[in-house]
Amino acid sequence: MSELPLRAQLAAVLGKGAATLSRATGRGDGSVIGGRVALKVEPDLLAKLARGRRLTLVSATNGKTTTTRLIASALRELGDIATNEHGANMPTGHITALANSPEARNGVLEVDEKYLPQVLRQTNPAVVVLMNLSRDQMDRASEINLLAKKWRDALSRSEAHVVANADDPLVAWAGLGARHATWVAAGQRWKEDSWCCPECGGHLKRDPDPHWECPECGLRRPEATWAVDNDNDTVTDSNGQPMRLELGLPGDANRANAAIAMATAAAYGIHPKQSLPRLREIRSVAGRYTSVVTDGVEVRLLLAKNPAGWLESFAVLSRPHVPVLLSVNAQIPDGKDTSWLWDVDYTVLRGRRVFVMGERRTDLALRLETDGVPFEIADTVGDVVTRLKSEQSGITMVDVIANYTAFQQIRTAYGRVQ
Repeated sequence: MSELPLRAQLAAVLGKGAATLSRATGRGDGSVIGGRVALKVEPDLLAKLARGRRLTLVSATNGKTTTTRLIASALRELGDIATNEHGANMPTGHITALANSPEARNGVLEVDEKYLPQVLRQTNPAVVVLMNLSRDQMDRASEINLLAKKWRDALSRSEAHVVANADDPLVAWAGLGARHATWVAAGQRWKEDSWCCPECGGHLKRDPDPHWECPECGLRRPEATWAVDNDNDTVTDSNGQPMRLELGLPGDANRANAAIAMATAAAYGIHPKQSLPRLREIRSVAGRYTSVVTDGVEVRLLLAKNPAGWLESFAVLSRPHVPVLLSVNAQIPDGKDTSWLWDVDYTVLRGRRVFVMGERRTDLALRLETDGVPFEIADTVGDVVTRLKSEQSGITMVDVIANYTAFQQIRTAYGRVQ
């Protein structure tokens, strides 16, 4: 901090004060308001705080927060890390994260997809991590092909080393704009947004999976040096050495996140045998995948914000006899437009007991009805647990899938569980 110009130091101190006041008055963790106050005093503060550090920026439609947490844990092998691993992924949050760790020479910042070109330009990162791009709420997020082009253009003007998922054509095309890249065969379950070539618009040939190529212009999947094997729960590193993952986080998506985290740590010189044990210790991320026990029933919390995210959440649901509660809101952080609900295939829920709640539970109910999935309306998780206990005293578990603000409301009701 003492290396900062005086004005930047003053901005950082005032920002910390605003954040502290926000926390003291119960208005939030202060990451955003702290950054806003600091930017009023020094508009170039992000660049000044980033100077002299070795930063990694992490961006994607899904999995940013989890992967940021994984990478930060791996890089702690090198000492203190400046990170926003609990979210706040716009420049105001980045300022707060860097200001809170003035002595940390390494940092990992989760970056909202739209802000990646701007943050890349201001922070001059050493590494940029790109994992996936898929449709999100159109009134909140940008059109993804346009977003990929902005990523590609920004990376073409940067010296950053890219660590990217070779199996996602949009991500790969954006990453091919970079001068230096490590490609990870991390998989892609949701393919509905990547049947067209991002270079020429031709129809991609995607057989055998995960290979893809464009017969029109010749664009093809880059050769990956890291690979995930979901069936055998392994990752193979750039030396061809397979390792059992055995993560504390569930699902194929988290295997992909872990592989990308290990490849990123390797770019810092950290061997996979050093990084992997640190990744295995993580069992929840800002409430995601965590469980709370209420009235003797384990309630497991899963976050899903868009069709690709819901598909990944369905893949990690408990056994079919475990009820599932779906909750959807439509506030500003969620996007007001819930038409994306129609892009999700809910037929996988047939045979389960399903409850719906949240501000848009009627929209969700109509969608379930269309897919032939019986459902029940509920107001709170507690109501569902009480109802189930009254009918089935031996019940032990319920899964909850919620979009962003619905998830935060449930998490808050249980004491902001981590």
